[in-house]
Amino acid sequence: MNGSTLLEAAALFNTKLSAIKSEASAPFTWYPYGSLSNFVHLKNIFDAHPIDKLVGKSRRTLDIGAADGDLAFFLESLGFHADIVDYPPTNYNHLQGAKFLKNALGSSVNVYERNLDAQFPELTEKYGLVILLGILYHLKNPYYVLETLSKSTEYLIVSTRIARFTKKGTPLYDSPVAYLLDPDESNNDSTNYWIFSYKGLQRIFERAGWEITEMHSLGDTKASNPTDMEHDERAFALLKSKNFKP
Repeated sequence: MNGSTLLEAAALFNTKLSAIKSEASAPFTWYPYGSLSNFVHLKNIFDAHPIDKLVGKSRRTLDIGAADGDLAFFLESLGFHADIVDYPPTNYNHLQGAKFLKNALGSSVNVYERNLDAQFPELTEKYGLVILLGILYHLKNPYYVLETLSKSTEYLIVSTRIARFTKKGTPLYDSPVAYLLDPDESNNDSTNYWIFSYKGLQRIFERAGWEITEMHSLGDTKASNPTDMEHDERAFALLKSKNFKP
């Protein structure tokens, strides 16, 4: 299944989820952003590397930082086994959305509640593909999480915010660095920590046990900085583990 086919299937499944959410009398607020829209940005990756080959014989996938779990439930609908790892205190609705959808869909998706900065979950299963979208800059210790994941999964898809300049104009792009945010500096969200440069992101991937298969960025690719939404740039990468043993 290539990127174009995935994109079409994701749009259809999103319509199904939207109907469930709109008809539900839920005592919480749904995550306001469409997680499945990420397949627009991932289309080129999946065109070059079909998802069936990435997931492999295990048929096991894991979505870390899953919001309402849309992506995991979509992957399950394609015939893959899907799990979720997220942390209720930092999840938009304390994982109530994911649990509601699990019940509404009669899903077998496992929802693991873990604080990745305090207790990375013991992954007793080997995963073909782990998806980590928009989470890396929320982690206090991204190196630890990336290195630990490299031992339990063969492929990892990552997206995270990056920056080419500081807000004061200091160039970052060609240096393997990360910018540490003040608690209220980016969207007034104290769970935002590290904004890597492009070269810094490449360096941490490689040092944490990953081979970069594909990597590109979208957004403001000329003047991005760590704080201003109008100068937001996101990197998307497909990584293959150098430490994974089936």
